[in-house]
Amino acid sequence: MTAPFQDPILKYLGPHGLLARALDGYEHRPQQLDMARLIRRALDERRYCLIEAGTGTGKTLAYLVPALLSGRRVVVSTATKTLQDQILGKDLPLLARSTGIEFRAVALKGRSNYVCLYRLDQAEEAGQALLLAKDRRDFERVVEWARTTAQGEWAELNLPDKSPIARELSSTSESCLGRKCPRNAQCFVSRARRAAAESDLIIVNHHLLFADLALKTERPGSSAQVIPSYQAVVFDEAHAIEDVATDFFGVSLSNFRVRDLLDDIERVLPTGTHASDDKPLIASLLTKVEALSNRFFNQRGMLLTSNDPARRLTREVDADALAEHSGDLVEALRALTSALEPLEVLEKDALTRRAKALTADLSFFVAVDDPLFVYWEEKRGRGTFLRAAPIDVGGEFRRRLYTTADTIVFTSATLAAEGKLEFTRKRLGLTEPDTDREAPRKARKQKVIAPDPSKEEVRLDSPEAARLATPVDELMLDSPFDFQTQAALYAPTHLPEPSDASFIDAVAEEIVALCDVTGGRALLLFTSLRNMTEAYRRLEHRLPCRAMLQGDAPKSALIAKLQEAPSVLFASHSFWEGVDIPGEALSLVVIDKLPFAAPGDPVVAARVEWISALGRSAFNEYQLPQAALLLRQGFGRLIRTRRDRGIVAVLDPRLSTKRYGQAFLKSLPPARRFGELDALRSFWSTEVVR
Repeated sequence: MTAPFQDPILKYLGPHGLLARALDGYEHRPQQLDMARLIRRALDERRYCLIEAGTGTGKTLAYLVPALLSGRRVVVSTATKTLQDQILGKDLPLLARSTGIEFRAVALKGRSNYVCLYRLDQAEEAGQALLLAKDRRDFERVVEWARTTAQGEWAELNLPDKSPIARELSSTSESCLGRKCPRNAQCFVSRARRAAAESDLIIVNHHLLFADLALKTERPGSSAQVIPSYQAVVFDEAHAIEDVATDFFGVSLSNFRVRDLLDDIERVLPTGTHASDDKPLIASLLTKVEALSNRFFNQRGMLLTSNDPARRLTREVDADALAEHSGDLVEALRALTSALEPLEVLEKDALTRRAKALTADLSFFVAVDDPLFVYWEEKRGRGTFLRAAPIDVGGEFRRRLYTTADTIVFTSATLAAEGKLEFTRKRLGLTEPDTDREAPRKARKQKVIAPDPSKEEVRLDSPEAARLATPVDELMLDSPFDFQTQAALYAPTHLPEPSDASFIDAVAEEIVALCDVTGGRALLLFTSLRNMTEAYRRLEHRLPCRAMLQGDAPKSALIAKLQEAPSVLFASHSFWEGVDIPGEALSLVVIDKLPFAAPGDPVVAARVEWISALGRSAFNEYQLPQAALLLRQGFGRLIRTRRDRGIVAVLDPRLSTKRYGQAFLKSLPPARRFGELDALRSFWSTEVVR
């Protein structure tokens, strides 16, 4: 007879395993075992795997256990810092207590999450406390806390979002002095990275991981890195990584970025009788760069319309005008870079590196000649931004990520569209590029993917970039929740379509009726800020309980209020995922319309254009499955435990009346479906309310 614990996964996660013995009320989940076994195989055999694990599967423990048993250094990457904290503060201590597995784990976050002791010293010495806080006592509180904190994370102080103190007293990857910093030995970021180098498990977020990949590929051959070397990666909430990678593998410039560089240079210029002889030259160049930057960005800003956001695609026909407008600025930046070289200050290397990067990014943008990137300009408030992003992030994954780790696990509750993983495989570059997909690229002038001309050339059609030699396994696991009895899907057909001017009126009235059914306790998810604010304006005083609007308080505070007392929260983009409100506090999720990406978004438009140019349907291949996955994310806010009951209402009649609505319905959990409010009310009163 086979020994009951011959399978190590069964030993820890099985119905009679160590976790079951240690925890009262432990729920055995067969889906969790299947997931953990596949991940163990991937780690043992150096494979990739794509796993959709429905809500309630217990996927966090399903990847942590095999990761800790693997004997390899594994990076776990999450979409949010909240999940990082949960893994380090809750899940890993639970495993340590219950199983006796010995391991070393650390969480790494971006520099903006930590106080910079060098900047704090400078602020104290310069007497800048009153500039950093309205009340000097706030600054003194930071000084006192910095002396005693073990981690140095701003979250410990519960400062408001985007606190000016946190911004002024944090460093960035550009401004950090590295090993030359007088406080490097005490630096909280350096200490966390040294601990990571000795750890078995490193918990990061997607932004930090892609910042690390961008740094390693932009400076090949150097020792520059954010995360210590690793062999395996687990992407939790993997549905979010394409958007994050698009940002990090692109280019972004603005008048603010230039201004920040000039301010930092001016701040460190030597003063007094021992001032450098280079100071007058640098001061003169600062003035010149500022004037040329203002002229350039003002010229670009004047081309933008008054739409919100003001935005225009930048194409090859714009290159001559861009080169003419930017030429003097590029030359001035190069002269400034040269003038910084002999400067004898600690910050010289960091400032020189920033000036060079700014010049290279500007030169890359104004050329507008890489066919693998989309370029656009936009204006927000007083800022004019120039952006370029890769059209095909899958190619970037093949070039940057898949050459870094031999084992990669992608997992999320929402990876499949219409019950298939094909869309996600393509978006992540886990399929061989189609032959016809290469044809239009080869017809264009071949370009290096990376914006930095000093990078090693790797063409997208090269074997290194195009081929994925590592095997990819797939697994789709249903949620253990019984959606047929726990959830209702309300999909009315009597409302006008979203393009109709009366749509928002009808949505508002439907929200009132739905909140009357559940007594509020609702999360209202809108696809646009405009609809969100308009609905709130109409309904703020018409609902049976407190109404709250996204932006009026930090996200965490709004969620806490929703849990404290019956409320209705009007929300948009950032609340479609990462919101976990179990129990009766959330009984209703309302989605105003099907979440198709805005066609005016430059990256979306470029990808649609690309697919269409290949003779394929961009709607079926890209726009529809992308929207279906986002709708699943919104639906997933409702049922978080086996005891939850509630309603998801999608007020877009196209879900039921359009042929493509079936693709959305096939992607959603199998909840009971209602089209009439009276039938929904009867369901609620007889089967939910006890």
